Amino acid sequence: MRILLIEDDTELIDSLTYQLGKEGFSVDVCPEASEGLGYMTGGGYGLVLLDRMLPGMDGVSLLKDARRQGNDTPVIVLTAMGQLDDRIEGLDAGADDYIVKPFAFGELMARIRSVCRRPRTMSLDREISYGGLCLYPHGKRLSGPGGECVLSRREAELLEAFLRNPGRVLTREALFLKVWGPAVAVEDGNLDNYIHFLRRRLRALGSELRIATVRGVGYVLEGEEEQ
Repeated sequence: MRILLIEDDTELIDSLTYQLGKEGFSVDVCPEASEGLGYMTGGGYGLVLLDRMLPGMDGVSLLKDARRQGNDTPVIVLTAMGQLDDRIEGLDAGADDYIVKPFAFGELMARIRSVCRRPRTMSLDREISYGGLCLYPHGKRLSGPGGECVLSRREAELLEAFLRNPGRVLTREALFLKVWGPAVAVEDGNLDNYIHFLRRRLRALGSELRIATVRGVGYVLEGEEEQ
């Protein structure tokens, strides 16, 4: 599983990168909050370890922005701020867990295992609109200029990722993680098949949006002005 570590303490970065690597995790590091949201959205991570006190923007604000954009990647907040009100604020902002520095690596691993056991659900009820399309994730309904259709579960989850990130290149790894999850072995061609299905859906609904291939990387949802 890939873990994103958003942290600016170099000693802690070195320590966690080494120890998590020994546990079989792949760790990417982002030391600045200003770039953290982009990493979370497009990186295909199974977990984010987020420092609360970051230069430029605090981790709680970053987390709120990510959740507002529909990002549901599990997040464990790492912080020296251990007061009850601080923990409540972090959890209310959308954190899945909260661990106070300094912490034992064994405790962090236990929290990672606990968070990763929890099922992740799609965003419910609230529709997602972009470029003349409107997706209702819970009912898997998609409407466009030319009518309406019902999507399969994987089509809906895949399209949700694109509609929440228009114009942003989504890697193949990120899309596999979003639609199939981190623990499922999937043939590479399955993603291409579902992209084909979605392109056909968009044409049938008269949409001007296009899912473009970025060779060797992934796909991007383009509007008319970007084509």
